[in-house]
Amino acid sequence: MTTAVGIDIGGTGIKGAVVDTDTGELLSDRIKLPTPEGGEPDAIVATVLSIIAQLGVAPGVPVGVCFPAIVIKGTTMSAANVSHKWIGLAAEDLFEKALGRPIHFVNDADAAGVAEVRYGAAKGVTGLVLMTTLGTGIGSALIYNGVLIPNSELGHLEIDGKDAEKRASYAAKERGNLSFSRWARRLQRYYSHVEMLFSPDLIIVGGGVSKSYTEFIPLLELRTPILPAALRNNAGILGSAALAVTQ
Repeated sequence: MTTAVGIDIGGTGIKGAVVDTDTGELLSDRIKLPTPEGGEPDAIVATVLSIIAQLGVAPGVPVGVCFPAIVIKGTTMSAANVSHKWIGLAAEDLFEKALGRPIHFVNDADAAGVAEVRYGAAKGVTGLVLMTTLGTGIGSALIYNGVLIPNSELGHLEIDGKDAEKRASYAAKERGNLSFSRWARRLQRYYSHVEMLFSPDLIIVGGGVSKSYTEFIPLLELRTPILPAALRNNAGILGSAALAVTQ
């Protein structure tokens, strides 16, 4: 059995658990603490330290951390719902110094995509898997034959002259008070465009709204099979833990 810690940092909460990365099972209770107001780097690091202390993790156990940002060689190049101090920050180094151990730092949608491929709805699927998360924006991950292609950011494709997530995210549905059928027409435009560009073998739909997938996925007409995510709120934890032992 191979174990690792997965930490999922979000705009409102930070959660973590010990994971059996061979099976994708949680070996501990999932601990969740509020994201410190303002999302400042030092405050978030302190919260992660508290979670790891509560998990009672031995020094040699690998740690993976996922975060809502573009991550290039351990540096965060954007910031969603957290302090702008993260932009251009050597975040992986910051966490490694604070935790006193090597870590793997990754974008949150990328972590969720890896988890779905290894343990969830895309397990056993070969070829190109596209993971999308419909929430405040549209997160995305591309995984080809199990290998992550990082930082795809497909929510920012320009469609009909607008940023795709401005019209097709779950937040856009809520802002416009759209019915599922009207929202599905926007999703159709988005997914048809992505399908044309990438010809994926499978599309996974995640985010909180995926629990209501029967309201909108059947309305989409695509060549590509499209399925709801299976791992829900544990995807970031599982994916970041898996990457911590394989990267």
